[in-house]
Amino acid sequence: MKTLTTTRELADFCEMAAAHPYVTIDTEFLRERTYYSKLCLIQMAVKGDDEECAVLVDPLVDGLSLEPLYDLFRDESVVKVFHAARQDLEIFFIEGNVFPIPLFDTQAAAMVCGFGEQVGYETLVRKIAKEPLDKSSRFTDWSRRPLTDAQKTYAVGDVTHLRLIYEFLSDKIEKSNRSKWVEEELKVLLSPETYVIQPENAWKRLKTRSNSGRFLAIVRELAAFRETYAQSRNVPRNRVYKDEAMMELASTKPENMQDLGRSRLLQREARRGDIADGILAAVAVGLHVDPEDFPKPDRSREKLQVNPALADLLRVLLKSKAENEGVAVKLIATSAELDAIAAGQRDGKSLSGWRNEVFGKDALRLCNGEIALTAKGSVVKVVNL
Repeated sequence: MKTLTTTRELADFCEMAAAHPYVTIDTEFLRERTYYSKLCLIQMAVKGDDEECAVLVDPLVDGLSLEPLYDLFRDESVVKVFHAARQDLEIFFIEGNVFPIPLFDTQAAAMVCGFGEQVGYETLVRKIAKEPLDKSSRFTDWSRRPLTDAQKTYAVGDVTHLRLIYEFLSDKIEKSNRSKWVEEELKVLLSPETYVIQPENAWKRLKTRSNSGRFLAIVRELAAFRETYAQSRNVPRNRVYKDEAMMELASTKPENMQDLGRSRLLQREARRGDIADGILAAVAVGLHVDPEDFPKPDRSREKLQVNPALADLLRVLLKSKAENEGVAVKLIATSAELDAIAAGQRDGKSLSGWRNEVFGKDALRLCNGEIALTAKGSVVKVVNL
């Protein structure tokens, strides 16, 4: 396979790809040592058996611009096909402020087609393409050059098999009239909010052991500082300080460098310099937050008055509906969502869109006593009352 190393070569391939109905795309990246993913390789393929139909793009080459690829992303006449696209899309959104439109994610499509939850690429290659998948380079360092022939073969396999998988799944979805289902699943992938973490909201991702408003105010400030520092220096947030150290700091409320030195969990690098200064400043701000401005965590689920019998009936209904439609149970509704419905909540994802048609309407009818469930053998049926 050919490796493209110049903007002109990339532009020529993208111009050729624009004449095809779809192009399959994958990336290789590293993230262990950075906040943002480091793009190391791009794989692309269009339909055809010629060697030039599948290429690798080396984004680490000096002077290579990805703008031709971004132009292809903006070309709505060509479907851009990925598998488990979230991390790939995050890279392109952060680096190019662009999303591939229209998008087709074979993982989302496979779940809609009954292949189970979060189905892996290897599984689809085996079941649809009927081919073995080379896994020898799965844990390689993609930033090292030169790439070996084995690495290149492994990488290009991620887009060549994807062509047959896409054609199979898109045909199945069209025949089952589930295109709208897939579109709903992809909305979150094409939303900037999915990939942008605002430092002031970083605390919401954390599990805290205290409901104290003052404690949470300090956690909020410490999390915001850590996120800002990690983003500005492109380092993993845990390299600044770990979650456990943050909770310790919120409890001990250090006021000076000497206090920081007593921390059991704080890394040595965080006890001096910019990080130490940032920690002390964040704690000081948190200590002076007015009580009316304390963070207010979402505790609504803890207060749910779940009807356990109704929740069990909803689980039976869900299992029956999932089997009838040939989709994974958790794709329609999670156990927590069923408990919420049984407790009277009516704003969950399972009560909107295609999920509402498949399950939500009957779930609410069951809650309202309008239907009952009967079983004959292994078959569960809905009976109107």
